[in-house]
Amino acid sequence: MSDLLKQMTRFSAAEEFLDYFQVSYEQSVVNVNRLHILKRFNQYLRATPGTESMDDNTLHGVCKELLAKAYSDFVKSTPAQEKVFKVFQDTDGKQHVSLDSLRTALPSHG
Repeated sequence: MSDLLKQMTRFSAAEEFLDYFQVSYEQSVVNVNRLHILKRFNQYLRATPGTESMDDNTLHGVCKELLAKAYSDFVKSTPAQEKVFKVFQDTDGKQHVSLDSLRTALPSHG
């Protein structure tokens, strides 16, 4: 594992990634979308061929670009529109509850 990837495994917050790669960000965007941004960054990174054989300098540049792209996705859009997580993929970001399921879940009043 490269030194850069080892360094990244120590990060626990979106801000740590954004600061490390010097990606400008608005805190209000990160507050609402932090998990979505990191998940999208991971998706972009996994979809980029050859990252495992890149030297740290090249990989740093690629990561910076992909993280900026992931962040930008959520500046222009919403989590429901981007569908990063399964809950948004399955239901288009909307909750569907039928009246029948509500009736069976509520106690009957006799």
